[in-house]
Amino acid sequence: MVSEDWIIIDADGGVMDRERFLGVIRTGLLSHDRMESDDLRVRLYGECGVVIALTRTKGKFAGQEFSTCERASDVFVRHKGEWKCVLTQLTRFAKS
Repeated sequence: MVSEDWIIIDADGGVMDRERFLGVIRTGLLSHDRMESDDLRVRLYGECGVVIALTRTKGKFAGQEFSTCERASDVFVRHKGEWKCVLTQLTRFAKS
């Protein structure tokens, strides 16, 4: 679902490429118990699409439990009939 050159910008502004992100998951340093999304909004612009959602995740990072509520913005590009995510950006969201 993600392109070879996909990058993610975390809620602290850090940038991580696909290989490094998948490596963190492979090592078990990062694991998720819950990943939920709602309030999805989708916009299509020809061969490009933007998806934003409110996401809630729960899991462990480096042995420490975490729980987050973030706004996720994803940019998708259609290439040869297949949609791939090329960019994800997370923004902390405190729902009042």
